[in-house]
Amino acid sequence: MVTTPASTTSNDAITGIFWKVSSAFIFTLMLTMVKLAGERYPVGELLFARNIFGLIPVLIFIVWAGNLRDALKTNNLPGHIRRAMAGMFAMGLWFAALQRLSFPEATAIVYAAPLMMVVLAATVLGETVRIYRWSAVGVGFVGVFIILVPQFEEGFDLADAAAVGAILALASAAFMSMTSIFVRQLARSESTSTIVLYFLIAGTAVTALTAPTWVMPDNWFDVMLLVGIGVTGGVGQLFLTQAFQHAEASLIAPFEYTSMIWVVTIGYFVFGEVPTIYVVIGGTIVIASGIFVILRERRLGLQRAERKVGSPLRP
Repeated sequence: MVTTPASTTSNDAITGIFWKVSSAFIFTLMLTMVKLAGERYPVGELLFARNIFGLIPVLIFIVWAGNLRDALKTNNLPGHIRRAMAGMFAMGLWFAALQRLSFPEATAIVYAAPLMMVVLAATVLGETVRIYRWSAVGVGFVGVFIILVPQFEEGFDLADAAAVGAILALASAAFMSMTSIFVRQLARSESTSTIVLYFLIAGTAVTALTAPTWVMPDNWFDVMLLVGIGVTGGVGQLFLTQAFQHAEASLIAPFEYTSMIWVVTIGYFVFGEVPTIYVVIGGTIVIASGIFVILRERRLGLQRAERKVGSPLRP
């Protein structure tokens, strides 16, 4: 998990995409277990399981790589705490949304996170965002609105679990975008190993405060569910780290949307859920807008690099 420059070779790009797609699948398995366990256990307990058991594969890998001492070194502890808090809110809200919405619906709404990140990049980081990306963000939010139509066509009602779930999913997307901004700021001075490790440590400490609300598992299946949530989350994080080591983030980011394949499949066979026409149309718009934003970011990044070092094609 040592941060290394991504190779530009095609083989490394394919390897990076493989790890990214694999991480999307593993994270979908984690969310499946969250949705199964969410019927009986509070969100705080699920988050604690995600963090404490997620430390197992991450620590094993860091120790095996001989990077534990370096991973524990940090010059920005407040930044890690801020990132962990935002990440915990993002996950907690998503876990809560999964208890109230179908798997595909909750996922499609959360896919709005890259669109929200454009807004935050402009307002928080002061980045220049031009008409192309603003247009994609606007179109993407139209897709979100389409997904939400069934939940609000008769007005918002706090007694309507689906309507509350939709709000929770939107809030989760907002916190995910904030988390991405915080990670981008941390990455300027911290290694990937340090960012991941402190996220899990801080998350474990924060979510342990919810212990009074926990429910003691009374069967081995539930115990394995809670352990599985953490282990798959940790393995998914390791896979994602491997992806970043083989290819640029802007190249592999669009493959996050492959998770919708697994979400729809698992939603149908495990939970008996069939995506509504609103989810299909709105989700397609959100995904297309998100991919456009990501590819636009990649193009702008290449142009900035070209201006910085000079293009070999220019005299």
